[in-house]
Amino acid sequence: MNKAAILHISESFMAYAISLDELNIRLRADKKDKLDVRLIYTYKCDYPHVWKEAKLEKTFEDERFSYYEVNLKLLDKRLAYVFKLSDENEAYYLSENGLEEVYDFENFYFTSFHMPYIHEADFFEPVEWMKNAVFYQIFPERFRRGDFSKDDSYINQAWEDLPTPSSFAGGDLKGIIEKLDHIRDLGVTCLYLTPIFISPTNHKYDTIDYFEIDPQFGSKEDFKKLVEKAHSFGIRIVLDAVFNHMCHENPVFKDVREKGKESIYYDWFYIDGDKADIEKINYETFAHVYNMPKLKTSNKEVQDYLIKIGKYWIEEFDVDGWRLDVSDEVSHDLWKRFRKEIKSAKADAVIIGENWHNAEAFLRGDELDSIMNYAFTNTCLDYFKGKISAQKASDKLNMILMRNRDAANRMMLNFLDTHDTPRFITEIGGSLDKTLAAIALSVVYMGANSLYYGTEVGLEGKGDPDCRRTFPWEKIEEKQDVLGKIKEILAAGNFKNQKLGENSFVIWEK
Repeated sequence: MNKAAILHISESFMAYAISLDELNIRLRADKKDKLDVRLIYTYKCDYPHVWKEAKLEKTFEDERFSYYEVNLKLLDKRLAYVFKLSDENEAYYLSENGLEEVYDFENFYFTSFHMPYIHEADFFEPVEWMKNAVFYQIFPERFRRGDFSKDDSYINQAWEDLPTPSSFAGGDLKGIIEKLDHIRDLGVTCLYLTPIFISPTNHKYDTIDYFEIDPQFGSKEDFKKLVEKAHSFGIRIVLDAVFNHMCHENPVFKDVREKGKESIYYDWFYIDGDKADIEKINYETFAHVYNMPKLKTSNKEVQDYLIKIGKYWIEEFDVDGWRLDVSDEVSHDLWKRFRKEIKSAKADAVIIGENWHNAEAFLRGDELDSIMNYAFTNTCLDYFKGKISAQKASDKLNMILMRNRDAANRMMLNFLDTHDTPRFITEIGGSLDKTLAAIALSVVYMGANSLYYGTEVGLEGKGDPDCRRTFPWEKIEEKQDVLGKIKEILAAGNFKNQKLGENSFVIWEK
């Protein structure tokens, strides 16, 4: 028995409430070991103590480890437990003491694992509609132009031209409204729009005014019509919030640039000196760019301001959640407050973070619901590029699931590409068959899945800005075969989010 591989952490992703009277308890062991794993437990306040036993089943395997789990129904919310692990040669008890051949049950108070109490706030309740959600991500500037009466003097590229970092093609909200039937017919249940608020750039990730729609995209009335029509089609709307930083032309930061320490907003930013200087860049920024000063998100006034924004678009326009840009660089204490306030405004609003890496610290039920699952994306790229085998891909996908609580896994946003990455079809050499297979994998893997606009017609593109090409609507008729296949694949996902048993995720080689 490989003792070094055995792991359990109490009150973590390895022991957590799935309801007020049920726990999921998980243990990790070496994949090569064939173990019988038992949970030996008692209710810590009972007297005399009666020890009961439950068998853990092996549910997942990755390259090196097996994972054993049990869902334990409780008669009391205060639990004490240890594990008994045995194979054909030896047996051990696992407690806070580590592995021991004999366990002192008389003194379990000191050394057993504990679930001290299950509080209502400890239960990570999934957003029910996320479990089988089909997202469709739109970069509004490039999806479709519907308003030809607006001031279009800002437009500097023809629709069919390839984009540049500073080009504008003229897409807007009316264009999205015009194509909601196309989106609905794909089987989409939620739109994710990249930022739509006032900003000087085509991507809008540097916000000047969080409370106003950028005139390039339309008006609040246009947005209200979009939400209402989408909801009538059974499609939810998730907006993109940039709370890690803002535009250097935002009135808040401009006040600091002008008044320095006399500004009431001076402590909203990380400034080295008396006044923010965009020439010297003496303030912290996103990605070392002068035009995106970083907000001090542990500052309560900043938190109040950002929470007000989050609630405003829910309360005034009935949006269904937020995708949070650069969420892993934002303070945990903001997200804890943000969650409570957003859920009070709309209980089933979803909160999705842009975290590219293991985000377990954000996914404990008191901050984010979900993240953009870049680990899934990377595994798909490696497999469909031929860099790893099907077994290796299966191992990686199982490992990703074992990072988090089950509730978070069921709400992960699985995708192949976004506005920040090269198009998947381009990355794998233009193969439509492989792209369709990857979409199918996204559909059946646990969580929600997201289609980036244009994927349904095989739109290609290298890295930014090429991955933000305009939608080729003139080619839609000749792409009906692709559209039909994608519709079939998206419709096949209703059975997912059910654990399939031992070695639950497997990819087979041809």
